[in-house]
Amino acid sequence: MTDTPSPATGPASRLNIGSHDLPVSPELSRFMAADWAPSPLPDAARVSAHALTPARRARLSARFPGERLLVPAGELKVRSNDCDHRFRPHSAYAWLTGLTGEDQVGHVLVLEPSGPHGHEPVLYLRPRSPRADGNEEFYRDRRYGEFWVGRRPDLAEAERLTGLRCAHLDALGSPTGRNAATDAELAAALSELRLVKDAWEVGQLQLAVDHTTAGFEDVVRALPRALAHPRGERWIEGVFGLRARAEGNGTGYDTIAASGAHACVLHWIRNDGPLDRGDLLLLDAGVETDSLYTADITRTLPLSGRFSPVQRQVYELVLAAQEAGMAALRPGASFRDFHRAGMRVIAEGLAEWGVLKDARGDLHRRYTLCSSGHMLGLDVHDCAKARAETYLDGVLEEGQVLTVEPGLYLQPDDETLPPELRGIGVRIEDDILDTEAGNRNLWAGRPRASADVEAWMARLKG
Repeated sequence: MTDTPSPATGPASRLNIGSHDLPVSPELSRFMAADWAPSPLPDAARVSAHALTPARRARLSARFPGERLLVPAGELKVRSNDCDHRFRPHSAYAWLTGLTGEDQVGHVLVLEPSGPHGHEPVLYLRPRSPRADGNEEFYRDRRYGEFWVGRRPDLAEAERLTGLRCAHLDALGSPTGRNAATDAELAAALSELRLVKDAWEVGQLQLAVDHTTAGFEDVVRALPRALAHPRGERWIEGVFGLRARAEGNGTGYDTIAASGAHACVLHWIRNDGPLDRGDLLLLDAGVETDSLYTADITRTLPLSGRFSPVQRQVYELVLAAQEAGMAALRPGASFRDFHRAGMRVIAEGLAEWGVLKDARGDLHRRYTLCSSGHMLGLDVHDCAKARAETYLDGVLEEGQVLTVEPGLYLQPDDETLPPELRGIGVRIEDDILDTEAGNRNLWAGRPRASADVEAWMARLKG
């Protein structure tokens, strides 16, 4: 199979050329078009989820008989001037095709109706541009040119990788049909189909947690240098980010490296503060695998290596809340049950401390604002477009993976608190597979109790 001309064939105005790029003479253009040796992609194995994607597409097809469905990978977004953000395909596109690379920009999976109940999947993509016939994209186009951003498969190579019929993106034109980027019903269906993970997906999530564990260990080993740096939080972020890029696609979300009172900010991602040995470090981070499944783990660590009595008091209450939440996870339980179980422990603890008059009502939320967990998978907050009756107001099923992450965020300026509690933030988060035989903590065997955390840190730093 040969490629049709790429979208960039023709006038240079169709190419993504920087204002400071040098013009190309006719002589250079002719010279660049000639004398290139064949360079096919190596015979590569099919995408890792290849065996699973047909059944996934069939499940989606059954939801929308006779309707044309479009699932785009997404487009590049400008970060600054002529620099784009790093591209990651949309999670639904990755789930249906198995394609996860940065070369998927602009591609669209179309499920074409085939008979009254079925669909034929067709992948519309931007194939490798030829190096002849006046085509200059391969060496001039900054966004898509092979010499600028790397090799793309041609159509035949893409078909071998995916098992899908592939066509040139130009042939798609201005398509009609349900588009997952704009159609709420289709987006909801794509989220709901991903609520229960298969064994392969669970394996990818376990791999993500394993790599994340290594990243947390790197951070503990790096604490002496981070403590000495004026922006130690950012040093921590960088150390974890190195592990994430070395072992996977990167981080699954912006790392939260929050020390001292910064830990009371739920999504502290500025990470520009110093570290103090007397404070806690709240590290919320996850490695995203090359298959785009992400872990989501939080540990709160004493920067001195030992919890102070008041830090241990807060930590132990949060740990007890997490234990109660995990115990409430079971197939058939309400999704909200594990949050309620954890919050009962938090409210009762705050009442015992004298912070609250009693544990009734919702006044405990002043100190723990957010929910205690969410679905996890291709997105850190996975399946977020699912209808409430299937997710937030639904019941749990075997094979779902959730985070359990209660926390206490005791603001430094909160005069309802005794001074010794102010400015302490603690969150403990684990990734849990819900099974009939008992919940499986993907972090199993690693430290959670305060004494175990101290011993773990001492071992790593020793």
